[in-house]
Amino acid sequence: MELANKVIVITGAGGGIGRAMALRFAAERPHKVICTDLDLAGAQTTADQIGGVALKLDVAVEADIATLIETVETSIGPIDLFCSNAGISVGGGVEVPNDDWQRIWQVNVMAHVWAARHLLPRMTARGGGYLLNTASAAGLLNQVGDAPYGVSKHAAVGLAEWLAMSHGDAGIKVSVLCPQAVRTEMTRGLEDHVASIDGMMEPEAVAEACVEAIRRETFLILPHKQVLGYMRAKTDNYDRWIGGMRKLTRKFGIFKAPDKTTAPIDSDR
Repeated sequence: MELANKVIVITGAGGGIGRAMALRFAAERPHKVICTDLDLAGAQTTADQIGGVALKLDVAVEADIATLIETVETSIGPIDLFCSNAGISVGGGVEVPNDDWQRIWQVNVMAHVWAARHLLPRMTARGGGYLLNTASAAGLLNQVGDAPYGVSKHAAVGLAEWLAMSHGDAGIKVSVLCPQAVRTEMTRGLEDHVASIDGMMEPEAVAEACVEAIRRETFLILPHKQVLGYMRAKTDNYDRWIGGMRKLTRKFGIFKAPDKTTAPIDSDR
């Protein structure tokens, strides 16, 4: 799909990957880019740079997503591309409190579900549309020291697969973005963490990979090319792969997410 003359919505557009997406997509001359974030000021800063529209959105609330979709389609036009990008991290294992598990599940998984729930009937009725969901390499390889993140990102990948196989015949295109470490507020201070073992990518490079994938209508977006090899090693010998991940766990210990990641901000790590 080409982005020219399209109506594009991006969640988590107040900074990081979301802002980079908005700036890069704007270069393709879309009809309008709608920048949404829990941080309205951040979304407005992004929108001001590209002549877009800024709207406040808490992706953890289904009614807010439904209202956003209705507002955009009524006042701007049918949504061609919805980028469900906002995400959070918690840090820790099964001891993480239930409220934190629930919050990360709502933001990292259910936000994608709710966007699809309220967009699919509209997109299907007009012959198609595009969903770009930000997951993570953690959704393919898991995350040392951060069970809620690894589990929720696995679910996000699984949902994207299901959407692609279940609605592709109706003209719905789906891509899932799975980078390793990206230089955002979520990763500030984590330059030496296991997620950065292959280096920390700039968000602009991730946004460029998204444009290329959307143009080719590619399902899996891997800005870090090493991830494909890791996936193949995992499926080739699962036990050996678990052993390798245990070594990484011993080396890097338990991941402690910065306090600032407890509110929806741009994914990925």
